[in-house]
Amino acid sequence: MRKELTAKGKATRNRIIEGAAEVLREKDVSVATLDDVMARTRTSKSQLFHYFPEGKDELLLAVAHHEADRVLEDQQPYLGCLDSWEAWQRWRDVVVERYEEQGERCPMGSLVLHLGRSTPGARDVVVTLMRQWQASLATGIRALQTAGHLPADLDVEHRAAALLAGLQGGVAILQSTGRADHLRAALDLGIEDLRRAAAA
Repeated sequence: MRKELTAKGKATRNRIIEGAAEVLREKDVSVATLDDVMARTRTSKSQLFHYFPEGKDELLLAVAHHEADRVLEDQQPYLGCLDSWEAWQRWRDVVVERYEEQGERCPMGSLVLHLGRSTPGARDVVVTLMRQWQASLATGIRALQTAGHLPADLDVEHRAAALLAGLQGGVAILQSTGRADHLRAALDLGIEDLRRAAAA
């Protein structure tokens, strides 16, 4: 059982994770080394293994969690306040901009793929992210219901799941082609479908 880290220890561990994340945005995970991380974060090998005693895979898993958190943070404050059609449009614009800037590389996806499903916790990173993301979209749809913009009998979870699936499909195509057209289409049609439900 590991000892609880002090505030200074937590800060150092977070600095290593953030530095490793920067390295992995510049280099493919298959070629990035612990030496790269040590150089970026100005830490020694003993420091690195003090915070990540199981080595590179443990550090990569921590970076995957960091990147998953960042996916949701980058959509704020809009994802957390989808209570009007204007808010949904702003959220849509932020999502498109984020993934256009990210381009064809997906740090978190590369990490999880590299670690593999057999690595304890790797699959959970994606499962947890998707669950939180869908829950936020569902909360936004319920906010529209509360405001009287959507019918009360709308299947909220079904709509939220479809929106997230379309978004993820658009992101996957963007990463394959470098084009965001499909992502824009998926989000535009998903929101338009909600508006049609409101009109009906």
